Amino acid sequence: MPDTRPMPPMREAREAGYAASASGPGKPTMTQASAPTPRSIARKYFLAFFAAVVVPLFANGIVEAWFGYRDQRAQLNELLGVEARAAASRIQSFIDGIRDQLGWMVQLPWTAGSDDRQRLDALRLLRQVPAVMTLTVVDGTGKERLRVSRVGLNQIGSGVDRSAEAAVLGARAARVWYGPVTFYRGSEPFMTIAVAGNRASVGIAIAEINLKLIWDVISAIRVGQTGQAFVLDDPGRLIAHPDISLVLRGGDEAVARPLSTLRDVIRAAGDKSAIGKDASGSAVIAAMAPIPGVDWTVIVSQPLVEAFGPIYGALWRTGALLLLGMAFAGALAFWLARRMTGPIRLLEYGTEQIGAGHLDHRIEIASADELGRLAARFNAMAGELALSQERQERIARLKRFLAPQVAELVDRTGDDGVLEARRVEVAVIFGDLRGFTAFSAKTPPDDVMQVLAEYFTALGRVITTHGATLTSFTGDGLMVLVNAPVSCPDPGLTAVRLAIGMQDAVQPLVAEWRAKGYAIGFGVGAAMETATVGRIGYEDRCDYTAIGPVVNLAARLCSAAEDRQILIDAVLFQNARDCAEITPLGARQLKGLASGVPVFAILR
Repeated sequence: MPDTRPMPPMREAREAGYAASASGPGKPTMTQASAPTPRSIARKYFLAFFAAVVVPLFANGIVEAWFGYRDQRAQLNELLGVEARAAASRIQSFIDGIRDQLGWMVQLPWTAGSDDRQRLDALRLLRQVPAVMTLTVVDGTGKERLRVSRVGLNQIGSGVDRSAEAAVLGARAARVWYGPVTFYRGSEPFMTIAVAGNRASVGIAIAEINLKLIWDVISAIRVGQTGQAFVLDDPGRLIAHPDISLVLRGGDEAVARPLSTLRDVIRAAGDKSAIGKDASGSAVIAAMAPIPGVDWTVIVSQPLVEAFGPIYGALWRTGALLLLGMAFAGALAFWLARRMTGPIRLLEYGTEQIGAGHLDHRIEIASADELGRLAARFNAMAGELALSQERQERIARLKRFLAPQVAELVDRTGDDGVLEARRVEVAVIFGDLRGFTAFSAKTPPDDVMQVLAEYFTALGRVITTHGATLTSFTGDGLMVLVNAPVSCPDPGLTAVRLAIGMQDAVQPLVAEWRAKGYAIGFGVGAAMETATVGRIGYEDRCDYTAIGPVVNLAARLCSAAEDRQILIDAVLFQNARDCAEITPLGARQLKGLASGVPVFAILR
């Protein structure tokens, strides 16, 4: 439909320029001043093809990088965690082996003449356990009975009282005692282990352990090409590392500080793998596992460059594809701009006319290629838009006073005869909020409106889904018709399903409202019977509704329904008894009805 509104002066001048420079009837062209230059066309097509070629490549690269990073991180979590737990288990076995060997030294009590036997057992233990540097055995009274050493003199029966030493006291209290790590002459790490016998008279075996031998376990661990593992004690000092020179300086704070910081970073990440720096200051990804009893921590790390090497490779490939895509898009855009300048000018002018509301304008391009078909489609679209605009205006006028589905029905049939009064079997459903009056009396109006907006939005979706007709809003309640004016094959079953759907839609909102302190519920009542349906009102305003006893019955059932309850009459019960779990509530005296009415409740 042509736009008869007066045009602004600028539009009039522009259209006058178009008309003055027309090359022939029906073939308007743009003036020299307003025509876009080939450079602007090339720039436009360059941007379009850049978005079409480069942006997907860029997005694909980002997606691949993200998922690749996530997958690689998950694999590293698993790999580093397994290696850390395996190393912790091997070190634990190393310590447990020493503990068990010490346990054999305190199986039998001291007796006369047993010194030689104990000495031979001690020497045998030193041969079997190279990590034990010194072994001391005290009797049940805490006096030293035997001492053998790899670096000192052996002593038998010295009788030195060691009952007050921490190792003796700890072993008596817990049977096995692990001392703190010490660094012999500030370099080699040592630890004391004490094991008590099953009986107090047997005594206690105390061993000084050289922890350098844990190097065999740690140096065997490799993650990738350069990944490695190391062990920290509870204060954060380095006990074991593939680089033995760092172990010999493990008590040095400059060596221990970055490794202890890395352990804190992993702990902050919830004992999963985390990114930090190793002793040399290089970025690594690491995981850890505890060693029970001795309160040590095994940390397995891998350089970040190696760990995420596949991700970096994918990013380089994506960058190369982006550069190729940009070059291809620019060349193609330049070529197309030279071929399409003339038809595009006509299309631009025609779309501007159509966009301005001149739906009677037509674009004429004689070529039979895609641009010609595009012009024909534009012309067809203009005609369709004219019809669609007229139809939308008609439906908009109807929707001002009719339910949307009723307006659509009137538009499809072409007349409003379907709205005339007629008798039809109809199911009527009422829904109402419980406690809304008290809630609205003590709640700010903005909060009340927010609750109603959420409530009616949820119900509107359900009603539309079931093809029912929402006839009216009454404050916090509403009335819905099934089978009028839009008919359905099984209105009774549809009404029951709609009532259940209404409860399902509102109850989550009720839970949210009650969490905010709003004491609100939702009840539903439904009935089915023949009623008179049709248009009611006056010339400028009318509604579509139903009139008859069934409307009053459904409203009374809704009033009697409690929160979460759906009450129906006997007719709906007969229609839906095989498709829903329904229980009879007996005859009830409802307000406005002369006799008791059989009432049924749909169980949830």
